[in-house]
Amino acid sequence: MSDVVVSAVCLRLLFPFQTPVGSLKAPVWLRAYFQGLLFSLGCRIQRHCGKVLFLGLLVFGALALGLRVAIIETDLEQLWVEVGSRVNQELHYTKEKLGEEAAYTSQMLIQTARRDGENVLTPEALGLHLQAALSASKVQVSLYGKSWDLNKICYKSGVPLIENGMIERMIEKLFPCVILTPLDCFWEGAKLQGGSAYLPGRPDIQWTNLDPEQLLEELGPFASLESFRELLDKAQVGQAYVGRPCLHPDDLHCPASAPNHQSRQPPNVAKELSGGCHGFSYKFMRWQEELLLGGMTRDPQGQLLSAEALQSTFLLMSPRQLYEHFRGDYQTHDIGWSEEQAGAVLQAWQRRFVQLAQEALAENATQQIHAFSATTLDDILRAFSEVSTARLVGGYLLMLAYACLTMLRWDCAQSQGTVGLAGVLLVALAVASGLGLCALLGLAFNAATTQVLPFLALGIGVDDVFLLAHAFTEAPPGTPLQERTGECLQRTGTSVALTSINNMVAFFMAALVPIPALRAFSLQAAIVVGCNFAAVMLVFPAILSLDLHRRHCQRLDVLCCFPSPCSTRVIQILPQELGDRAVPMGITHLTTTVQTFTHHDANSQHVVTILPQAHLAPLPSDPLGSELFSPGGSTRDLLGQEEGTREKTACRSLACAHWNLAHFARYRFAPVLLQPHSKTLVLVFFGALLGLSLYGATLVQDGLALTDVVPRGTKEHAFLSAQLRYFSLYEVALVTQGGFDYARSQRALFDLHQRFSSLKAVLPLPATQAPRTWLHYYRNWLQGIQAAFDHDWASGRITRHSYRNGSEDGALAYKLLIQTGDAQEPLDFSQLTTRQLVDQEGLIPPELFYMGLTVWVSSDPLGLAASQANFYPPPPEWLHDKYDTTGENLRIPAAQPLEFAQFPFLLRGLQETADFVEAIEGARAACAEAGRAGVRAYPSGSPFLFWEQYLGLRHYFLLAVCILLLCTFLVCALLLLSPWTASLVVLVLTMMTVELFGIMGFLGIKLSAIPVVILVASVGIGVEFTVHVALGFLTTQGSRDLRAARALEHMFAPVTDGAVSTLLGLLMLAGSHFDFIVRYFFVVLAVLTLLGLLHGLVLLPVLLSLLGPPPEVVQVYKESPEVLNPPTPRGGLRWGPPTTLPQGFARVTTSMTVALHPPPLPGAYTHPTAEEPAWSPAANPAASTPGSLSPRGPCVATR
Repeated sequence: MSDVVVSAVCLRLLFPFQTPVGSLKAPVWLRAYFQGLLFSLGCRIQRHCGKVLFLGLLVFGALALGLRVAIIETDLEQLWVEVGSRVNQELHYTKEKLGEEAAYTSQMLIQTARRDGENVLTPEALGLHLQAALSASKVQVSLYGKSWDLNKICYKSGVPLIENGMIERMIEKLFPCVILTPLDCFWEGAKLQGGSAYLPGRPDIQWTNLDPEQLLEELGPFASLESFRELLDKAQVGQAYVGRPCLHPDDLHCPASAPNHQSRQPPNVAKELSGGCHGFSYKFMRWQEELLLGGMTRDPQGQLLSAEALQSTFLLMSPRQLYEHFRGDYQTHDIGWSEEQAGAVLQAWQRRFVQLAQEALAENATQQIHAFSATTLDDILRAFSEVSTARLVGGYLLMLAYACLTMLRWDCAQSQGTVGLAGVLLVALAVASGLGLCALLGLAFNAATTQVLPFLALGIGVDDVFLLAHAFTEAPPGTPLQERTGECLQRTGTSVALTSINNMVAFFMAALVPIPALRAFSLQAAIVVGCNFAAVMLVFPAILSLDLHRRHCQRLDVLCCFPSPCSTRVIQILPQELGDRAVPMGITHLTTTVQTFTHHDANSQHVVTILPQAHLAPLPSDPLGSELFSPGGSTRDLLGQEEGTREKTACRSLACAHWNLAHFARYRFAPVLLQPHSKTLVLVFFGALLGLSLYGATLVQDGLALTDVVPRGTKEHAFLSAQLRYFSLYEVALVTQGGFDYARSQRALFDLHQRFSSLKAVLPLPATQAPRTWLHYYRNWLQGIQAAFDHDWASGRITRHSYRNGSEDGALAYKLLIQTGDAQEPLDFSQLTTRQLVDQEGLIPPELFYMGLTVWVSSDPLGLAASQANFYPPPPEWLHDKYDTTGENLRIPAAQPLEFAQFPFLLRGLQETADFVEAIEGARAACAEAGRAGVRAYPSGSPFLFWEQYLGLRHYFLLAVCILLLCTFLVCALLLLSPWTASLVVLVLTMMTVELFGIMGFLGIKLSAIPVVILVASVGIGVEFTVHVALGFLTTQGSRDLRAARALEHMFAPVTDGAVSTLLGLLMLAGSHFDFIVRYFFVVLAVLTLLGLLHGLVLLPVLLSLLGPPPEVVQVYKESPEVLNPPTPRGGLRWGPPTTLPQGFARVTTSMTVALHPPPLPGAYTHPTAEEPAWSPAANPAASTPGSLSPRGPCVATR
């Protein structure tokens, strides 16, 4: 090896478009200034480490107490409907007018055969369905000292108002619950109705023995029931259930009026169920086939042959309705009745309903029952949102063990197991404090917060702990003890700041996704990352400083009360001590204090540093014949290599103690990776991976089914699977708002209904059934009473001056026809023959519209209930008395102008998200068309609440990713002060995001708001794997290959440890009993971590070695008579004072490390570029250490 001297060192700007070599430019100066601030911060923390640790723990502990006020949100509407969105505004309008959207809650039973595809349209299968439905309908729960059964809490549609008190009480007890069941086609459907009434001289009246026609005949002599009889006739009640066939005609209670009572023949189930069934009212309670049967098959003529599933639906009152129903009732006057109590009653009943229904059939039965209720879904969401203490504790204990073991060393004085334990505990406290701060800020927790965030934040936070711990052990030799923490922050603080800021920006960008649950999760994650950043940058250095004191005192790691049996000496050589003696051969790193001379040229183009004459004695030849690495400045390396000297140490390490991840990266990984053929293979591999991922991206479908959320293998999952397969029906409504004249917009309303009914997804009504809308029912009712009036008028029963002899309907028409709507002259009898209640075009005269609405609502409760109109403001009550001919009875109050009404519809065939999106777009288009005609309307229902997000989900995803990549570029360019490097980092991050998206397609993971948040966050998380290597490359001297290898040497270990810690943090998610957590969080985040590791440690170093920017600090050689021909002493390296000090030079005393035997890597030294001189063994070590520059903060001592 030839004689070597330290040459001129210059600092120049990184930007590719600025080429003057040797300029001291802004990027280096700014980073040096920033690192000086970090150095000063670290020194201050080290001086006051105890105080900083105490105050930090106090502050974070106080914030963690905020968890006591945390609120876990489980309401689906609050979780999934964007605040301020179109759907949210519509939902708010609905609740403002109605108080709550749902008028009832549904409890469902689905029966399927245990053998897939078996027909259930048999008397035996219907008998088992009856058995399960009976068990469920007989549920009673005791709460608040009262007994609650189905008849008390069920939803009853259209209970009429009767003036006769006895009949009214009997009807109230007997009026049936709304139960949609295939059993309603048979007499056995009456068994599900629990009401009963008592009349003297008769057995208890129940629906199993009630013949309404016969009952009215018996009661006729005792009460005037003409209006009630007309009501039943209009509703086509007939004989109710006793006129229907019996499933089991051998039943002793099968009524004699049943069609098969005499023949004792079982009915043809398929024929009876063909076309659907009806409740006690044939006209208003029609249950379509699709509501009752699933998996139907038909013959070529369309006749029903078989079905694979049966469904019964029990409707219960909503909590508000139940509260209003019993408010002021004698049964609840002593319990402080409230809406919360009503909700508790319903929940208790529903849980018992599901339990008994599932237990109704024996295990060996040929059929199986699946039960579900609204409370079941709430319970699932509540369980989904609960914190799993076992998994949480297990995950953190696993991380503690890993951190402790990975930082333990054979040399006890250099071991950092305690630091690892303290770091993990500190991150855990920071996570708790961040979540506590979120609770204090009012951010509601949800399942993502409780199930995922603690583990994700732990993995991300521990990454920076490993980085600081690694850097702390690799401080440059000769660093004063009181500056060790400052030196650590100076070299790694920029990387920690970059990753943390990018993570926070990533999660803030993810908050652009307009889903409240995911927006809250993103904001909470950003806040937690910020708390982790504060803890790692402020408190963790104090822990390192305390551990430094232990190491300085040579005490055991973890068991710090005991002294270490191993001690290691660092040879400190001063120039006057060495004199003319040669450096002992075999010492590879030497720390020495020397004098240097610094001079600024007049043109300020470069800084020249000249050392005293030093010469290098010949060393053993390099087996690979090249030199790549400059001294790493690692204390661990210095201490380990001292073993080779002739000096004896107190104890020797085992051979395996020399191996670590940095050793692997230096001697194994980098030499192979940076070979030309290896680079080619890497580029080809990642190009193929990118291409394959682009194809996989086309396979990604939108959607998130409820079956993905519910744990597999549970009864709830079995129900949801059966429902999705056989009964994919959704109740929706077309809501019309205020702001337009309903009376004059009837044609537009009919057109809107027709347009909506023609949508592909809308279940069509049978050809024999009239549309189920309030406007159709209202118009048909008016036409009915008009026909009655015309008949009575023609027969003379109604005249201009009297209607008492006419029918009830004729009298109602009489009163409506004479209304003028004028307050001064409200009645005009001349209109009896000059106007019609419905004109020839099928429209209601506008002046009669709201008065007729009052009469219809009061006179046709069954029709009103069947229409599900939900008018607001509700029309006034008005009682009709045919025998009251006073003027007050003739005046009909007009209803207030409507501000809310709705048309009900059923959507079918919605299996995939694309089906929902098509239906939503069609419904929105119909409403937009009506809006152009002056009708304000919007669709309402669960498909619009939970699936409308997919209309713009991909748009928000692309927007968030693009903004985040731009922000990442700006942050990296600002802190790295290198747009070139920032561009390469953003390129790698873009590839990672595309590849993760493509892998989701191959794994069958659908795109919903949750994967979108993870994909957006992947950009920030990916920075953890890339920016450390990029910064190490940027701040290192030499050729591109040399700098890439040196960056790998220093960053391979912390990046790998960070990836492993992230995987360990996520590992507990794999144990979740919710398959949704495993697939959508653990799998996706684990794939992201592996992609980050590959891209950060394989692809990025290769790209940097090929396309990386030039170094910020380069070496230039200045010829001088003093250094061109130095004498060559023998026996090693010798030091001597310079003969003369050139004019303009200043004397500076500093410490440096000289590498005498650097490790080899082929190729880098033999191909130096003109602008990037090859590495020289005597290069300034301060510029050789990634992440640090020679200018320091205020702790630098200069003399």
